[in-house]
Amino acid sequence: MTRCFSFIAAQNSWYRCSFKRAGLKSSTTDLGDGTIMHCWIPKKHDPSKPTLLLIHGFGANAMWQFNGVIPHFTPKFNVYVPDLLFFGESYTTRAERSESFQAQCVMSLMEAQNVTRMDVFGLSYGGFVAYSMAAQFRERVGRVGLGCAGVCLEEKDAESMEVLKVTTVEEVVSVLLPQTPEKARELVRWSFYKRPPRMPSWFLWDFIEVS
Repeated sequence: MTRCFSFIAAQNSWYRCSFKRAGLKSSTTDLGDGTIMHCWIPKKHDPSKPTLLLIHGFGANAMWQFNGVIPHFTPKFNVYVPDLLFFGESYTTRAERSESFQAQCVMSLMEAQNVTRMDVFGLSYGGFVAYSMAAQFRERVGRVGLGCAGVCLEEKDAESMEVLKVTTVEEVVSVLLPQTPEKARELVRWSFYKRPPRMPSWFLWDFIEVS
């Protein structure tokens, strides 16, 4: 159904303006082999500041998850905020799908930006990518922060967590990448401690179609 106005597209535009006001600019890097990485980078890299790499989790793109914190970090850090592959404007035609491959692509992106040393924060799925970066490139990654990322969970831990009890990969995908308002509400129920009071279907369809 064609809409005259998209709230999600408007919000994306507002976030772009917000990132630009915070001193960042949009950049796209071709890594070769059909892999394109989009990243928000400093308008001017200040060598006197440390570099902070923020890696998002599942969602529309990096802007939706980090917009609120960017202004707090840019005065003290050179902030880089990539879209992971298959989110936002980043994609690949290669068959790899692991967090290890994501980590390699993010590091290749940082190399293309001439960044040799960085601190990393990863949120949710981005925490797994951050952990993999630290394991693979320990000489280039300094401090690592992980938010809501169960990288240390063991099988015995999963047995006591209702949220992890699923029967198939398809069931996980249907929730993490919802294609209907009902599945989007289910994702919110699992992931929000304080859930939004109301999520009309037209809003959720808009989010699904745009992102």
